[in-house]
Amino acid sequence: MMRTIDINCDVGEGVGNEKELFPMISSCNIACGGHAGSKETIRWCLELAKEFNVKVGAHPSYPDKENFGRVSMSISDADLIKSIQAQMQLFESVRSKLNTPLHHIKPHGALYNDIAKNEQLSQAFLKSIKAFKDEVYLYLPFNSVVEKVAKKNGYKVRIEAFADRNYNNDLNLVSRKEDNALISNEEEVLKHVLRMATDNVVKTIKNEDIAMNADTYCIHGDTPSALQILMYITEHLPEYNLQVKP
Repeated sequence: MMRTIDINCDVGEGVGNEKELFPMISSCNIACGGHAGSKETIRWCLELAKEFNVKVGAHPSYPDKENFGRVSMSISDADLIKSIQAQMQLFESVRSKLNTPLHHIKPHGALYNDIAKNEQLSQAFLKSIKAFKDEVYLYLPFNSVVEKVAKKNGYKVRIEAFADRNYNNDLNLVSRKEDNALISNEEEVLKHVLRMATDNVVKTIKNEDIAMNADTYCIHGDTPSALQILMYITEHLPEYNLQVKP
């Protein structure tokens, strides 16, 4: 029996490859002005999502375009909440006009990694998106602090794993400062996804299999080989009774 898995992409971040990516993914995370994104890019991505039947997600971040949201910020809870709410308002101002359902919210970059470990920051992030609590899923990392806090407070969670990133033994992502942070070879990405999707384990950089369950798998839209990776796994996943789109 063929099983469908969810492949998501971070999009609207200035790369401009969305039209090529969307036919091969099943959900997307659209930058909404914190690290990248504008009304125009949000609209563009929403229209593509509708055309290719891709589930829509918002992708808020630290307000840090200079560092693309990939550096931890010293920011008060109040300022973080204010920024994320402004990002969501921008996103919603476009989405509401297109009448496109919002499926999920996925925090970006350093914010995503920081709330995985910091309970106070997790509480602030969840407070900032409380208005969407009953409507959407949160895409969050496996066995993270924010996952536990979110579930405790009644948020709907889908666990995310990264198809194009390497993991340490503690299941934190290898820092992007390291040469082996990214998996850019499409054959290696396929093996990485298959281990997670079929065996519920991830092979770490120390060559150990660590248990992990995931509901969705991310391929970053700004990974240089993103298109080649998606083309390859779309072609070869069915050999293992897996598919991205029914």
